[in-house]
Parts: sequence; C-alpha cells; structure tokens
Amino acid sequence: MEVALAGPAFPTRTAAVTQTTHAANAFAKDRRASLIAAIFLMATSAIGPGFLTQTATFTAKLGAAFAFGILASILIDFVVQLNVWRIVALTRMRASDIANAALPGSGYLLAVLVISGGLVFSLGNIAGAGLGLNALIGMDPAWGGALSALMAIGIFLSHRAGIAMDRIMVVLGVFKVTLIVVACFASHPPVGEALHQTFFPDVLDFASITTIVGGTVGGYITYAGAHRLLDRGTVGVENLEAVSKAALSGILVTGIARYVLFLAIFGVVASGVVIDVSGQAANPAAQAFDASLGEYGLRVFGLILWAAGISSIIGAAYTSMTFITVFSKTITERARNLCTVVFVLIALAIYLLIGKPPAALLVFAGGFNGLILPLGLTLFMYVGWRRSDLMEGYHYPRWLLVLGALTCLLSWYMAVKSAGPIFALLNAA
Repeated sequence: MEVALAGPAFPTRTAAVTQTTHAANAFAKDRRASLIAAIFLMATSAIGPGFLTQTATFTAKLGAAFAFGILASILIDFVVQLNVWRIVALTRMRASDIANAALPGSGYLLAVLVISGGLVFSLGNIAGAGLGLNALIGMDPAWGGALSALMAIGIFLSHRAGIAMDRIMVVLGVFKVTLIVVACFASHPPVGEALHQTFFPDVLDFASITTIVGGTVGGYITYAGAHRLLDRGTVGVENLEAVSKAALSGILVTGIARYVLFLAIFGVVASGVVIDVSGQAANPAAQAFDASLGEYGLRVFGLILWAAGISSIIGAAYTSMTFITVFSKTITERARNLCTVVFVLIALAIYLLIGKPPAALLVFAGGFNGLILPLGLTLFMYVGWRRSDLMEGYHYPRWLLVLGALTCLLSWYMAVKSAGPIFALLNAA
C-alpha cells in the first residue's frame, strides 16, 4: 500500500518539472526571436537604397579616404545604439515618451522630426525599389515603386503583421549582405590602401560622415530595433545583457556590410572607372555594379536595390509610426498598423508627384536624419545621467555615459558643420 500511495506523487513532480522546462524553453525561444527581429529590423533599415547610394557617391568622390568616414560612423553607431537600446529597455517606454519625461514637450518635437525624417527616407526607399525592379526586369520605375509600396502595405494589413515583418526582414537582410559580398570579390579592391586610409585618411569630410551616420543610425533607424524589442516585451533589467548584445550585433552587421560595399565600389574606382555622381540621372551604385560584374551587374544591382528598398519601406514606416502613440495613448496596435498604411500611401503619392532624381534625394535623406540624431541623443544622455528613477533605479555604467556624452557633443559639432552642405543637396534633389 505504501508503494501504491507513493506512485502518483512521482509523475506529478515529473510533470511539474517538465512544464517548467517547457515554459523556460518557450521564454528563451521567444526572447531569441525578438532579439533577432530587432537586429534585422535595424540592420535592414540601415542597409537601404540610401545605404547603397551614399556609399557609392562618397567613395567616388573621396576614394580610399572614405574608409575613415565608415570607421567613424561605426564607432558613433556603436555608442548611440547601445545607449538607446539599453535606455528604452530599462525605462520600458518609447523614445518620445522618454523625451517627454526628460523634458516635457520635447517628445512631441522628437516625434515630428523622426516622422518627417522617416517620410523623406520613405520617398527614397520607394524610388529605390522602383529603380531596382527597373534594373532587374525593365519595369517602369514609377510602377515598380508603386508595386513595392503596395507589397509593404499588404504586410501591415495582415492579421499577423508583426510576425510577417520579422521573417521578411531576416530573409531580405541575409540576401542583401550575400550579394554585396559577391560584388566585393568581383571588383578586386586594393585592400591594403583601404585599410591604411581607414586610420590615416588623406581627406576628412564631415558632411560625408554626418550623412552616412544619418543613413545608418540617424532619424528613425536609431529607434527601430529598440522599439521592436519594446513591442515584443524584451525589456527590463533582466533582459539588459541580451539587449546590449543584440544592439552590438546589429551595428556589427551594418558596419561589415557598409565596409564590404565600400570595398566593392572602391575596387571599381581604383581600376580607373569614372563614376558619375553629379548628373541629373546619375546612379552611382548601378554604375559600380555594372563595372564590377559586367553583363549581369545591373541584374544583381537590381536585386539588391529592390530588396533594400522594400525592407526599408517597411522599416521606416513601422518605426516612424511607433512615435504617434505619444499623441494618444489609446492608439491600439491595429490602429497603428492602419496609420502605417496611410504613411506609406502618402510617401508613394509624393514620390509619384515630384519625380525627383532619387540619387540626390537619398543622399539628402541620410544627411537630414543625421541632423536629427543629436536632439534625441541629448535627451537620452540626460536620462542616463540624471533620471535613474525612470530606469527602475538602475545605476547606468559611467563609462557608457561618458562615451555617450562625447558622441553627443561630436554629433552636434558635425551637424553644425554639415548643415549647409547637406541642405545644398536638397537643391540638387
């Protein structure tokens, strides 16, 4: 009888342990999925048509010296993303709400600037997707841009929009980076000279650094991954280490992709090919791929540009619309998705109406978003230094605050020095 009585207790304890293990595994799997989604949302947003055009334009103008600009942008990106992602996770608030908590009213200004910058980027993203389909299959760029925008809208209208967006971003991100690596090997760049000028440049151009910083971490891109983690619930001190690793991984992916793309285009420039960056119909990246890959170069470029365009349409629209909740806390996720659809439609309508040369517009978009960066970073640094009450009493690492403050001062300096040249690009656009 004793054995019979003891029997049922053992399976019960085993079942409890099994349930706990399954719950822990499910939690770990869900957290891993949210981190991967945030990494690729940030990275694919950064590797957009502007990424391709800005890198090609400045490589053609500065040659090997542009490598220093890329290094500077990666270091700046590292400090900015690490601080922004960590503070969003610790406060459990969106960037605009954090800004309002730091300085009442500033969150509304930040939201307007980020949404405006996202709209400028969206014009270039739609144009880039249209040009990609034109190079790939000969479709009229206007129709190609419209088709790509409608595909993005279809994702946001889905009842499982979040999951669909995450999966598409991962696929497109891997696809783009793979093709960029192929182009790099085909162009045979002089790596030694590039590495030398990465640290000892012949020319220092602040406008180019501000522009590519804006293209990789300026404007909405600064907050893309952090807001995705917030939406997925990966926040709080308990997730801080994983969030920090994800931020670094996103910057690493973007930095490597940008440097490899630079090498691919620098190989073309070093071979003596002249890339036109000033003509009204200039498409520097297309010229570089054509020169390095020959007959199939434009097809490969078209694939990369289309993938970059549609992923950045999604990333810019999603992140820009996460800022509208600062104006009303009653906005549901479904309502926000509908606002995102309207946002894409507005960008599409403007693109079809203005018909501006996309290359100049894409370079300006990066510069404009680089000018937005210092405002948001200043507010985040204030929270890190003075508002531990917003971060669950967490004492922020002093070394990271010092790096953030120095980066903030540098971003303000570059913004002041670069504002004139960047807005001069608007006339060219």
